[in-house]
Amino acid sequence: MRKNYVFLTLLFIGIVSCRTPDKQNVYIADVVVYGGTSAAVIAAVQVARMGKTVVLVSPDKHLGGMTSGGLGYTDVGNKEVVGGMAREFYHRIWQHYKKPESWKWQVQSEFGNKGQGIAAMDDAAGTMWLFEPHVAEEVFEDLVKESHIPVFREICLDRENGVKISDKRIQSITTLNGKIFQGKIFLDATYEGDLMAAAGVSYTVGREGNDVYEEQWNGVQFGIFHHGHYFKTDISSYKRPGDPDDGLLPWISGGSIGENGTGDQKIQAYCFRMCLTNNPANRKTFPKPDGYDAGQYELLARVLESGWNEVFQKFDAIPNAKTDTNNHGPFSTDNIGMNYDYPEATYKRRKEIIGEHETYQKGLMYFLANDPRVPSDIREEMNNWGLAKDEFLDHDNWPHQIYVREARRMIGSYVMTEQDILGRREVPEPIGMGSYTMDSHNVQRIVTPEGFVQNEGDIGVHPHDPYTIAYGAITPKKKECGNLLVPVCLSSSHIAYGSIRMEPVFMILGQSAGSAAVQAIDENCDVQDISYDLLQKQLSDDQQRILQ
Repeated sequence: MRKNYVFLTLLFIGIVSCRTPDKQNVYIADVVVYGGTSAAVIAAVQVARMGKTVVLVSPDKHLGGMTSGGLGYTDVGNKEVVGGMAREFYHRIWQHYKKPESWKWQVQSEFGNKGQGIAAMDDAAGTMWLFEPHVAEEVFEDLVKESHIPVFREICLDRENGVKISDKRIQSITTLNGKIFQGKIFLDATYEGDLMAAAGVSYTVGREGNDVYEEQWNGVQFGIFHHGHYFKTDISSYKRPGDPDDGLLPWISGGSIGENGTGDQKIQAYCFRMCLTNNPANRKTFPKPDGYDAGQYELLARVLESGWNEVFQKFDAIPNAKTDTNNHGPFSTDNIGMNYDYPEATYKRRKEIIGEHETYQKGLMYFLANDPRVPSDIREEMNNWGLAKDEFLDHDNWPHQIYVREARRMIGSYVMTEQDILGRREVPEPIGMGSYTMDSHNVQRIVTPEGFVQNEGDIGVHPHDPYTIAYGAITPKKKECGNLLVPVCLSSSHIAYGSIRMEPVFMILGQSAGSAAVQAIDENCDVQDISYDLLQKQLSDDQQRILQ
């Protein structure tokens, strides 16, 4: 078996590197994986390990998505449901941090070893759940290299004309630089779902109304606060307090929000998960961004003036005196309401949105460190922090991946809803498990009838037990496409996706999608028609955890 695997790998290397005068930009593989996320890498590796040829076509330069893009304080939930290659990833992280030389900026014994309610370094299980961004990226790169997977980086799908379809099957995809990738099975493992959309597969954007899937926590949820990310005191929405004629402060939406439980096309907020440090030898002072305007943070100044003092609540510790810094409070790193057009936007517009978020968040940190309206104790503490100099080296130490918490979501063969997450119905043909809270960050910042500012959309409902995820949730409807799998923008309601969207789950689903792709090739059938019994056996053999 090993000899056959080596032969197939070498054969594929020859195919993808071979160039003829008339087809110099055509690349052929059994499976084409589009995306650079953690799910994309794991899916590609699974295909290679099962002896099929695979190519990884990444719109991104760096592999790993959010896992290597700053989210090192893993949202894991119940770690016992993480199996297969996802667990292998966290095992490799553990192996790295068991080496004394890996602790450059901090003595290992000083590291708190706690995160998300679990042991960060679990020696008994051989796993590590907290890590630095560059370490995660190294693990992904190692996985790709070990499997000899060709990776094409920073090339984007031609979303207008780049998907060739015949008889409800994708024949090839073409990127904007003219490269053509032909395959038997295709995987869309992007955060945005561009290949899925270009292939004509049904999808949705935004929040369904509760009546669509008989849910409770979908749609508008005004006045419901499950976390601390809301305004706890009355703060005027207007530039001149109490005077609506003077206009709204920046970062506040106007207009009606709709009745609770009704749907809309709005999505939860994005941010960057900054990697900060308070080690002076590795600390870069927060830069003043181009176009900085202190007046843009007047709302934050009022929040601080009201007595709110939780600025440092989500400076979550990761190794080597660094943080995974997340949103916390009513006005923080989440750029609420400024991403609605991102899922469907052109590449140019997405770049603008990402730039707007970067400017907003850099300005936020500069404001907190320098503006005299910020209480002196907060300013002093903020000046102990800065960007980690040894992270994101080719991006001015700023994360290379914006946190796309949700974008498009497929409407596939099976739609995961809160009924599945909360264990109210049996999930058919499970291929993995999740356990994290149904977590939606704020969706909009609005004006109350009294003229005060308030956030809406922040929901956190915890399932009592781990839940299973259906194979049908990663397959399109058969009438739409027979050779596409979608492990990231999978078929799910907004609120159910709030739990499923965690990075360990994406890795789990990536591996299961890779297995299903190989099986569809072996059985010469559509992905919807594979034998679930055989898939279940493969997942079990690979230590995937699919049943409670």
